[in-house]
Amino acid sequence: MAYWLFKTEPDAFGIDDLMSRPEQTEPWDGVRNYQARNFLRDLITKGDKVFIYHSSCKHVGIAGVAEVVVGGYPDTTQFDPEAKYYDPKSSPDNPRWYRVDVKFVEKFSQVLPLSTIKSLPGITELGLVKKGHRLSIMPVTDSEWDLLYKAAKG
Repeated sequence: MAYWLFKTEPDAFGIDDLMSRPEQTEPWDGVRNYQARNFLRDLITKGDKVFIYHSSCKHVGIAGVAEVVVGGYPDTTQFDPEAKYYDPKSSPDNPRWYRVDVKFVEKFSQVLPLSTIKSLPGITELGLVKKGHRLSIMPVTDSEWDLLYKAAKG
């Protein structure tokens, strides 16, 4: 099992949306960055744990936890000309973009703010706290996961 952080804008889709979905499960689609795509396609697998991170909002930070219930598979929105994430250069025979399905696990009583995350000793390698790292999906080490989870639970 591996650990990940998935960024999302809660106005578009957040932890509350995941909680309200049927079976509290949803495809994590719309990722259009090649490095993040490679994580989805090659590394993220069923059983991995995910921090859901809210960005571009009033309370930026880690909002809760999800679990990957279906590993990487082609993101079907890339093939639909009516979809927001349509990619005319992609085809079912040669998909460019991938997604995983995640299931709600836990919502924290309050968001763990980015300012707190940055101040935690031991959180120095996480892409979230490094300059120039803006990936929507990033790996989290075991020790970082433990520190962040403990801080979020307060």
